[in-house]
Order: sequence, then C-alpha cells, then structure tokens
Amino acid sequence: MKYDMRFLVALLSLFMLVPPVATEAQVPPSSAEITSYTGLHAAAAIGDADGVRRLVAEGADPEVRDRAGRTPLHVAAFASHDAVVRALAESGADVNALENDAYDIITIAAVADDPGMVRLALSLGADPGNITSRYDGTALIAAAHLGHAEVVRTLIAAGAPLDHVNNLGWTALIEAVILGDGGPAHVATAGALIAAGADVSITDRDGLTARMHAERMGYNAIAVLFQQP
Repeated sequence: MKYDMRFLVALLSLFMLVPPVATEAQVPPSSAEITSYTGLHAAAAIGDADGVRRLVAEGADPEVRDRAGRTPLHVAAFASHDAVVRALAESGADVNALENDAYDIITIAAVADDPGMVRLALSLGADPGNITSRYDGTALIAAAHLGHAEVVRTLIAAGAPLDHVNNLGWTALIEAVILGDGGPAHVATAGALIAAGADVSITDRDGLTARMHAERMGYNAIAVLFQQP
C-alpha cells in the first residue's frame, strides 16, 4: 500500500516519532491571561501606546515577563498592535527577545501572516536570522511551512538565511513542500525561495530533496519550478 508524504508525516506525529509541526508550540496569551495582566502587559494587550510610554517613563521595565516568558513586546506582536511595538522598541525593549517557547516577534508575525508587523520588526532592528521555536527553526521556515508568500519574500529581502536546517532536518524549501498543500500559496512560496537561490540539493534525513518530495506527492506546479533556468 502506498501513502503520500503528508499521510506519513501525520502518522509519525501521531505515534510521536517526529514532533508536531513547528507552529503548534506558539501560544498567544489566553483571554484569562489578558484579563489578569497589569502594567505594560495590560497596555500592550489593549494597544495603548501612550500608556506604554507613560509607564516606561514612570520606571516600568519593558523586559518584564509573564508566566509564559512573554514580554509586553510579544503580547503586542500577537495582537498586531504596531504602535505599541514601536513604542516599546523605542523605550528600550529587546526586539530579539525570545519567550519560553523560543519565539521572537518576527516569527510570531510570520506565523500570523502579518507582513506589516514583519516589516516593522525588521525596521526596529529585529534579526531575520534568529533561531526560534523548539525546533531550532527560523521565521522564514515558519512562513514557508504555512505558505505565507509575502512574508517569505519580505524575509528573503531582509537577508533571512535561505538554507537553515532545523532540528527536524528540514529547510524552508523542504517545509514548503512536505508541510504544504501544493496550492497557489505554497507554489508562490517555493518559487520565491528557489528564485532567491535556496539550495535545492539539500536533502532531509531520508535523503530526499524538496523536488523529490514534490514529485512523490504529485505537486506538479511545484515540481516544475525546479526545472526552470
């Protein structure tokens, strides 16, 4: 009996032979957590940039953490509050800080398909090469996995590492294939990575390249990208 790669990945995950996909580790603040927030966390959650500036001027620490290790900056990024992210960064918050599951604001924005937040974070000094998540990935890998093509193009333009291999043995290009659906978003994502010079010869732990996976999975629109000059 033959199984396609998506089924095999799901089956292996079910039996815990491989970890679940990387974005499952990312957890935004719950409604209960938001209700319990005070100070800068509360201001960040509701998008109160003026409140952030006032609290910092009064001595509040922009690096204060909640129980999940989120700084107010992480909270603002999860809520897509651009003005608060800018206010916190201008007040000295570390734009490369990682919360307990090793997510930074760029990866949070990449998973949320929020290219505006990605661009803002980059403009404030966030590093597109940060190693993030419990899978030692990057924002680019997270965005490629989800088919967030505009975010992928933004990160490529910012110099994100194209060929970083996470601890599952996958690059952004490989994830765009084996964790994608072969549809237009993942075709555009794979195309952007290939056009940017991603190393198409890199194999996973089974010795398979992204092209091999695309061909095996019947993702013809992606497979043909590897044949173009």
